[in-house]
Amino acid sequence: MNRKKYNISVEATLEVIGGKWKCVILCHLTHGKKRTSDLKRIMPAITQKMLTQQLRELEDDGIVKRIVYNQVPPKVEYELSEYGWSLEPILNALCNWGEQHIVKEYGDKSAMLEDNGLNHFDSDENKELIKQ
Repeated sequence: MNRKKYNISVEATLEVIGGKWKCVILCHLTHGKKRTSDLKRIMPAITQKMLTQQLRELEDDGIVKRIVYNQVPPKVEYELSEYGWSLEPILNALCNWGEQHIVKEYGDKSAMLEDNGLNHFDSDENKELIKQ
């Protein structure tokens, strides 16, 4: 078997968490276990097919654990694996940079971010981000 060679190590990271949805899914999972329906509700723009595909890929890469409960009706939850939790600093850095970018480009992040419980809106914080 030929092993893939990477030009630079960030390629390996992006191979696992790259794309439009994986980091979003992972950020939501840093706030606790979620059922597929929970993720779909808090990410309404993702299709069910894409959500399922992304969760499977993250599970195959050992980033996410799928927990199946033996009950009727069936219940499945997803959570970060121990390995998945090692991505938390990267995810936090991406969120922080995104907030700074939103403030720089649009001024008020509360106008650009959903009020979904994951985003913090503080006008003093916005002023501090603009200074940076």
